[in-house]
Amino acid sequence: MKDLDAIIKMLPDYEQTAKRLNEVLLANLVMVGEIPAPTFNEQERVDFIINRFKEGKLDSQWVDEGGNAVGSIEGNEGDKNILVVAHADTVFTAEVDHTLKVKPEQVIGPGVADNSLGLSVLTTLPLYLEEAGITLNDNLILVATTRSLGRGNLKGLRSFLSNFKHPIRAGLSLEGAQIGRLSHTSIGMLRAEIRCVMPDTYDWTRFGRAGAILALNDLINHINKIETPQRPKSRIVFSSIRAGSSFTTAKRATLRFEIRSESLDIVNRVENRLREIIKQVSSQSAAIFELEILAERRPGGTNFTHPLVQNAHRILEELNIESKPGPSTSALSTFIEHEIPAITLGISEGSNIRNENEWVKIEPVSTGIAQVIATIQAIDGGFCEEDR
Repeated sequence: MKDLDAIIKMLPDYEQTAKRLNEVLLANLVMVGEIPAPTFNEQERVDFIINRFKEGKLDSQWVDEGGNAVGSIEGNEGDKNILVVAHADTVFTAEVDHTLKVKPEQVIGPGVADNSLGLSVLTTLPLYLEEAGITLNDNLILVATTRSLGRGNLKGLRSFLSNFKHPIRAGLSLEGAQIGRLSHTSIGMLRAEIRCVMPDTYDWTRFGRAGAILALNDLINHINKIETPQRPKSRIVFSSIRAGSSFTTAKRATLRFEIRSESLDIVNRVENRLREIIKQVSSQSAAIFELEILAERRPGGTNFTHPLVQNAHRILEELNIESKPGPSTSALSTFIEHEIPAITLGISEGSNIRNENEWVKIEPVSTGIAQVIATIQAIDGGFCEEDR
């Protein structure tokens, strides 16, 4: 392709190619989505993807040191690499029924949007390129990453980037939802868990029948008083509370939360203030509080004016999809650590994310795939270089 306009003209053809292969994609979606893959236990799903890479006759495929499924298609020149990733793990345990229901307009089931659809597009991508008659100058590296969510803290992608010693021109991260997503920066984030335990020596007579729930509630009230600025954007997000097992007074309770900010300094300041509050509340209630850091992200990313972001934005406009640029806490932070320009793209519309009745629409998928193909071509053509 001589310029981006030539790629734009091919978008209707790419959509038609995706529609022709719709049954293949849905078959891959159901097969991969019905394999449980909780974080740290993705091996069965990784094996399935490697088999798909072999059936797709990729030039090479392997499981790397981080347990990621990796496949590569050699480019005509091959001196640079385009990296496309999708996380393989989900938030659902193996005990959850992973059966996916395929209806005329949507697919329903746990993890279908986050991130079985992104993963199935990754595994089907070589066939899309073949059917569209596309060959690339760069090598195309496809990675289904492990240990991305929660305590995984993006360790799979971090491992891959630390061990891959060849130049990467740009990175694309695929998410099942939402189409129009154009994440190009990562916000600073600290994900943590506070456990409250009432000791065996707790003096119920002196302190009353408070228990772990009220002690944790007192802590939350103090945390809510921490001031977070609007600029740079910052906030504390409470994610979940777990406590008790019956109708007796709870002796244990757990709070999960995130500190988010565009400034790493503010994340650190809020963390320090939080530690002070824990000491204060603990001394007043006699409860034992334990703080555990589960994951961290560094702020930064690719500027909106960068050609990679601008060209992806234009491709979405040409597809009549409203672009939604902005920050995320996804894989972008790992690309940032390695100074690789990268964006996250959504494939379709979805809802009930991270619930067992999660769903994605089928109809927008062909448009979502067209944007991915066109963006890869734009990178391969050198149209996304900052010094172009």
